[in-house]
Amino acid sequence: MKFEALLLRGLFVACLAVCGLVLGAMIHASPDAIRLAASGSAGQLSQAAHAQCLLPPDGVVCPRFGG
Repeated sequence: MKFEALLLRGLFVACLAVCGLVLGAMIHASPDAIRLAASGSAGQLSQAAHAQCLLPPDGVVCPRFGG
């Protein structure tokens, strides 16, 4: 009986550790969009796109790319 209780307690601790590691990874993860915005490359890209193609009043994006 004590062996089964020890196994269950160990399984519980292992599950808590895995859940804690996954939660920590989700909290500390940085998506690609945030990294691009921090480096400035995405901001420069959007400025270049707006300089070539202005958005019409209805908000439809201009389909021309680099041409």
